[in-house]
Amino acid sequence: MAQVIPIYSQEERQALNPAWAFNLDPVHSWAYWDKAFTKEECEQIIEIGNSKTHKKATTIGGDLINVRKSEVSWLYPSEDTEWIYRRMTDIITNLNEQYFKFDIFGATEGFQFTKYQAPSGKYGKHVDSSPNNVVRKLSFTLQLSDSKDYKGGDLCLYLGDKPEVMKKEQGFVALFPSYTLHEVKPVTQGTRYSLVSWITGKPFK
Repeated sequence: MAQVIPIYSQEERQALNPAWAFNLDPVHSWAYWDKAFTKEECEQIIEIGNSKTHKKATTIGGDLINVRKSEVSWLYPSEDTEWIYRRMTDIITNLNEQYFKFDIFGATEGFQFTKYQAPSGKYGKHVDSSPNNVVRKLSFTLQLSDSKDYKGGDLCLYLGDKPEVMKKEQGFVALFPSYTLHEVKPVTQGTRYSLVSWITGKPFK
């Protein structure tokens, strides 16, 4: 007797043999925190950042003027900055638990205070992680300037065909995986101040 082999549609085959995922991927493209710092607190951070020695920003591969044009100074844990570190620690651990669940243990490189001035302060498309460097898992940007004080300077994340443009409100924090392609568009008027850093952890595996 001939064997009858049933013919199933793709939908029926999927119903009979559904794919089985061990775990759903918890990693989101990015996360944010509105009003992480007040206007007065942002101005205080700007004052602290401007009190430090500013240096011309460079990239891992060297100073590439076509890629990056800004000045930076560094804020390390101290009596003056402990409140900033504590606030950012609470925000980052909260957002990481909700949206990334990465194994992280701190900001071992310090906080970078960055000054982008018109007419061409910028940081072209780049990622923050790189081989043979500190393991950077998450990157954050804290908007310090009032959005009315400058034009341009948009922080853009490239997750697809169109960039995801971050808010410019003072006190806004954007957090995203350090392997995400992103840029700061040229500042065309005024000065944009921000505070950034990279959250480290064990190597991905």
